[in-house]
Amino acid sequence: MTMPTALVQDNGSNNQNLDNRILIVDDDDAIRDSMQEFIERSGYTAFSAGSAEEAMELLAKEEVHVTITDIILPGRDGLELTDYIKSGYDIDVIVMTGYSGDYSYEEAINKGASDFVFKPVRFEELLLRLKRVLKERRLTKERAKMLGKLQNLAITDGLTKLYNSRHFYNQLDVEVGRCRRYKHPLALLLLDIDHFKDYNDTYGHLEGDKVLVSIGLNIQDCLRGMDSAYRYGGEEFTVILPETNGEEARTVAERIRRKIESEPHNPGEEANVAVTISVGVTEYVNGEDIAAFVQRADQAMYGSKTKGRNIVTIQY
Repeated sequence: MTMPTALVQDNGSNNQNLDNRILIVDDDDAIRDSMQEFIERSGYTAFSAGSAEEAMELLAKEEVHVTITDIILPGRDGLELTDYIKSGYDIDVIVMTGYSGDYSYEEAINKGASDFVFKPVRFEELLLRLKRVLKERRLTKERAKMLGKLQNLAITDGLTKLYNSRHFYNQLDVEVGRCRRYKHPLALLLLDIDHFKDYNDTYGHLEGDKVLVSIGLNIQDCLRGMDSAYRYGGEEFTVILPETNGEEARTVAERIRRKIESEPHNPGEEANVAVTISVGVTEYVNGEDIAAFVQRADQAMYGSKTKGRNIVTIQY
C-alpha cells in the first residue's frame, strides 16, 4: 500500500480548528504506520492502535473524532470495537474489511459505523470518505445546535430571557406530578409590578423594558438551582419553588421584594426612581388541579395589591 504523491500535498486547510483527530486501528504494522503518515500529511492529527483493547485505552485518554478500524483484529474484532465506541463516545467510525471477508456492509452500519471500505484501501478513496464523514459530522452538529436554539426560543421570553408562560404551564404540570408522587411540598409565587402602566406612561416603554429586564435578573439572583422563574405576561412574573412549603416560599418572596425595592432606576433625567412589586404566595394542596393552584396564587397577589402594594401575601 503506497501513498499517492498528489494527495500527500493536501494541506488540510478545511480541517483546521475542526473535528480532525483520527484514530487508526489495524494489527498490520506496515498498513497502520503508512496510513497514519498519510493522514497526518493530509492535515489531520492521527493516532494508531494495533488492537481493539489498545484503541479503547487510547480513547480513555485522547479526544478522537473519527476511528478508522479494520474488522479483523486480535481479541475483540472491529465490529465489537465499533459497538463499544458508539455506546460511549461521540465518535464516527469507518470500518475496513477485505473483499472476501465474512462481514457485511449491513452489519457494520447496524453497529453504528458511518462508512465501510474494502481492503486493500486506496488512500485517495479513504481520504474522500474521511472528508465526507467529517462534513456530515459537522452538519449534524450544526443542525443540532440550531434545533437547540429554536427550542430555547420557543420557551423563552425574548426581553427578560426568563422562561415564558407556555413553558410555565408545562413545567408546573411536571412539578405537580412530582409533588403528588413523592408527597413533597411545592410552592408558587405570582409577582406583579406596582403602577407599571404609570411608569411606562411617564418614562416611556424603553425605560419600562429596562425595568422588566432588571426585575428578571433580580428574581433569578434570589433563586436556587432547582427553582425556575417565568415572565407570565406583561408586568407579571411567576416562580415555581419545588421542595418548598408556604412559609419558606414567603421568605423567598420577601427576599425578592426587598431586592427589587432597593434596586435604583434612573429613567430620563431622574435618578433613583423606586420600583416595587406585589407578591402572592401559595402552597400546592394535594389533589387539586393546576388551574386552582394558579388561581390561588393570583388571588394572593391581588390581596397584596388591595392592602397597599409592595407587600407579600400568602393564601392557603
